Amino acid sequence: MANVAVLGLGKMGSGIAGSLAKAGYAVTIWNRSPEKAQTLGANFRVAATPSEAARTADAIFSMVADDEASQRVWLAEDGALATARKGAIAIECSTLSHAYVLQLAREASARSLTYIDCPVNGAPSAAAAGKLILLVGAAPDDLGRARPLLAAISSSILHFGAVGTGTAFKLINNLLGAVHISSLAEALALAGRLGLDRETLIAAVDSGPCASPHVKRLVAPMSEARLSPSPALSIGLREKDARYCLALAKDAGFTMSVGKVAHAWYATAKPDLADADDSALIQTVSARSGLV
Repeated sequence: MANVAVLGLGKMGSGIAGSLAKAGYAVTIWNRSPEKAQTLGANFRVAATPSEAARTADAIFSMVADDEASQRVWLAEDGALATARKGAIAIECSTLSHAYVLQLAREASARSLTYIDCPVNGAPSAAAAGKLILLVGAAPDDLGRARPLLAAISSSILHFGAVGTGTAFKLINNLLGAVHISSLAEALALAGRLGLDRETLIAAVDSGPCASPHVKRLVAPMSEARLSPSPALSIGLREKDARYCLALAKDAGFTMSVGKVAHAWYATAKPDLADADDSALIQTVSARSGLV
């Protein structure tokens, strides 16, 4: 399997394309903004549309922002499914809603494609280094076919079960992150109101029982009302992921009470801070005195 298409060239998609090229695959790329594709260099063939990128591909990767963007690359008139060859592997790495992932998998199957539900954990640097953690939902035989491709971009492949289970875990995980960060923002805003010594506070939280990786990354910058020097997920993307998870829970007949509050904080911050790192949430929490 030599020909691969990558649709979406943000920080993560660019890294995935580079890792596939390093592994010896012939990579065709497409991006909504064509100039971004042109900047990646001569190791790639640039396509004008997703359908052009998919036409000769044995496997098609997508890494885009949300359901709407995924619909554009797969299901539009010039989308990838319009020209994808029978037997090709469709690998959707974006963080999408659970209901949409199941719909997209049905569309791909109807066109005789193999669908791999494959959201990821990891920073852009991990994508560029081929060391993402893949959260996979797929039939075992389908995962077996795709595994060499997935190995080129990852250090770990976690198989949760059938299509949709990878996305389910990704959404739960990102909502859990929203809970951690919004709770930290409230705690730090209260500590500031009470006049606790900042350096002592940072040391105590960083060494305490609630020091998750999110907390350890954010406690110092958030307590000092500055952005993290190690940005992760933007407020806009975290809000979207939390919203998708709440919809998944509702479909399952489950109420996420704490998750709803965390999502509400992100929804409140999003109009002004959509592109800012999670650490900017402290601005909104402080300004509203902890009342969402």
